[in-house]
Amino acid sequence: MERHGCEPSIPLKYFDLVVVVAVVEVVVVVVVVVVVVVVVVVVVVVVVVVVVVVVAAVVVVAEAVVVVVVRITVVIRAMEVKILQA
Repeated sequence: MERHGCEPSIPLKYFDLVVVVAVVEVVVVVVVVVVVVVVVVVVVVVVVVVVVVVVAAVVVVAEAVVVVVVRITVVIRAMEVKILQA
C-alpha cells in the first residue's frame, strides 16, 4: 500500500471525536466562566446587603442614644428649674 502526499495528522475516523472533544471543552469553559461570574455577583450582593444592614443598625442605635440623651437633658433642665423656683 502506497502512501500519497498529504495525509491528515489525525486519522479521519477520529476526526469526529476530536471535534466533539473540542466542543465539549468550549462548553465546559463557558459554563465555568458563567458559574464564576454568578458566584462573584452573589458575593457582591451579599456584601452590599450586609453593609446596608450594619449601617441601618448603627443608625438605629445612634438614634436611640440621641433620644436617651435628649430625655436625660430635659429631665435635668426640669430639675434645675424646680430647684431655682424653690
